[in-house]
Amino acid sequence: MQRRFGTGRRIRALVALLASLFLAVAGLVAGTAASASAAPNGLVMLAYPAWAPNTWYAIGARVTYNGVDYECIQAHTSLTGWEPPNVPALWKPISGGGTPTPPPGVPGKPGNPSITGTTNSSISLSWGASSGTVSGYRVYEGTSVKATVGGTSATISGLGTCTTHTFTVKAYNSNGESEASAAVTGTTTGCPSNGGKLPGAPYLYMGWGNPPNPVTVMNATGIKHFTMAFMLSGGGCTPAWDGYRPLSGSPDAAAISQIKAAGGNVQISFGGWSGNKLGPNCSSSSAFASAVQQVINAYNPAVVDFDIENTDEFENEAVQDRILGGLKIVKQNNPNVKVVVTFGTTTTGPSWWGTRLINQSKALGVNIDNYTIMPFDFGGGANMYQNTVNAAEGLKNALKAAWGWSDAQAYAHMGISGMNGLSDQQELTSLSTWTQIRDWAKSKGLGRLAFWSVNRDRGCPGGGVVSNCSGIAQNDWDFTRVTAGF
Repeated sequence: MQRRFGTGRRIRALVALLASLFLAVAGLVAGTAASASAAPNGLVMLAYPAWAPNTWYAIGARVTYNGVDYECIQAHTSLTGWEPPNVPALWKPISGGGTPTPPPGVPGKPGNPSITGTTNSSISLSWGASSGTVSGYRVYEGTSVKATVGGTSATISGLGTCTTHTFTVKAYNSNGESEASAAVTGTTTGCPSNGGKLPGAPYLYMGWGNPPNPVTVMNATGIKHFTMAFMLSGGGCTPAWDGYRPLSGSPDAAAISQIKAAGGNVQISFGGWSGNKLGPNCSSSSAFASAVQQVINAYNPAVVDFDIENTDEFENEAVQDRILGGLKIVKQNNPNVKVVVTFGTTTTGPSWWGTRLINQSKALGVNIDNYTIMPFDFGGGANMYQNTVNAAEGLKNALKAAWGWSDAQAYAHMGISGMNGLSDQQELTSLSTWTQIRDWAKSKGLGRLAFWSVNRDRGCPGGGVVSNCSGIAQNDWDFTRVTAGF
């Protein structure tokens, strides 16, 4: 099996320190530059660097040209004559440039919109009225006007079944349009039903990467669930966050309380790539189950996720079996708590070790609710969407062979946990690719969707693989917004 190297899941404290130093220096430089070149009133600042010839652009890079923002869709070195509007095979427009100050006399920004109803082909929404003189409201999806209405509600029709859409609203009068409202995301009905589907739940790690306030992320994106990482051994078979933060009184416990108070819930992840884990330290399946039970009693999570990786757990038959035996006990004692196993994959499906894990869960009679693969750091190359689909189809076939399930039953027991932006092997999962993966997962009725991690769901084009941003150009929490639509 091809192992994953040096990810943010592993080099925690060192990466956090380096990232903090980098951000401090970058902030000082940026602040100096900003004060030295502040824009005069009325000048629209470019959202991204200006396009230039004879420059290398990677997939996902963003530029501004003649007031329009573009995203690179095929890596290349630019040439004169290859300006973005002239080569649609290389660039796609993503906006109309920066956000100018609205002219005097336009209405105020509409209140935050909310979804009020959905059907197989429509989404209804409403919003708060704007201040000032209002002639009407326009509902946008991206840059396209989907409805123009006189009141503060609209129904967008003609949509596809089980499709997710994000809308903003602008008020207008004879002086122009207001600033756009906050975005709202809704999904049409008609998605395949499997009875065990879990809400999208990206990983949130309180141990590094400038962890954000979870409620801030919830309010900005509509996400309701997070996968909290990682529960390790605090010595022997005693559970502790990251191996040293206690179950009570820790930042992790505080974050979980905040999430639940805001109407959400959590999945708690055990293991990961590195650290001192419970699987090798607990002497038996019953001891392992007892450690897990302490965590369930402390937090009452919706899901317990067992991220089985590396040679100490994944590539160790005795430890695999010990964990599986423990999960059988956990499920028997907590029938309402979902049990998930998460593990690496090749581009065509589970490795020998992954296939063994699946077959052993069947042989031992372990009621696993969801088998989640991590389709990254597997040498996936440029087409991360197709390689993710291929890996997932390989997982489906392995589940069918082990359990005798139909395609629909196998898909319902499957999950995908991706890595947003750049992986350790420089595989690029762009926002559009992650959206494709989400929509494929929904169309097949998959039961789980996650990514590593919310900490990294911030833009830093050219920043590489670090703990607190994705290495690509993006808005804060873009990948979380997409995942909320699962």
